[in-house]
Amino acid sequence: MSIDQRRLIQTYAHSVHMAHDTLTALDQLSGDGDFGDNLREGIDQVTTALDAAPTEPAFTIAARVFLDEVGGTSGPLIGLLFQEIAHALADDNSEAGWAAGVREGKAAIQRVGEAEAGDRTMVDALLPACDALAAGGDAHASALAALDGAKATASLRARRGRASYVGERVLGAPDPGAVGVALLFWSRAKVLEQEPGVLADILSPGQGLIPADLDMQGG
Repeated sequence: MSIDQRRLIQTYAHSVHMAHDTLTALDQLSGDGDFGDNLREGIDQVTTALDAAPTEPAFTIAARVFLDEVGGTSGPLIGLLFQEIAHALADDNSEAGWAAGVREGKAAIQRVGEAEAGDRTMVDALLPACDALAAGGDAHASALAALDGAKATASLRARRGRASYVGERVLGAPDPGAVGVALLFWSRAKVLEQEPGVLADILSPGQGLIPADLDMQGG
């Protein structure tokens, strides 16, 4: 089955808009509080660029925008993920190409960001998604693995990035970068009508990623 790159990016853009307030609140606990804004603004630039270049592969555009235009620490790392996905899909625009791109994207992020599993970063969502795909799992399985990986970061003490300086303050809240990456896998599953749950429920406190008693004010 070929990958409809544009539909996937557009679905991801919609999910990012839905999750913006949650991503912002999570980042206020652990960082500058700008992750939600940066991700939303970046993906909006991508969708605008898609309209201007209707024949260019969507992930090629997404990689260029996030590597060149999106601020913060996470923007270029997400750009690396998009870049490796774009390269893989250029060779094989299929499920196998998608799995290869995700795998190489994870490797690139780890190489540049020096993050390992358990460091409370986006790698903690990427790694289980890669493992699910490597085991032959479908879009539903990889999305569920990514979401579970993101949720599990709530119990991890940060060892990378600004969150490493705030200690136990972040415990109980998932890492915003991991959530942002998990949304990409949810979006892939959504395109195939295999999504593991309704996104509004996943983002609702007490129902999915966000604990019911979490102070989302960052104070």
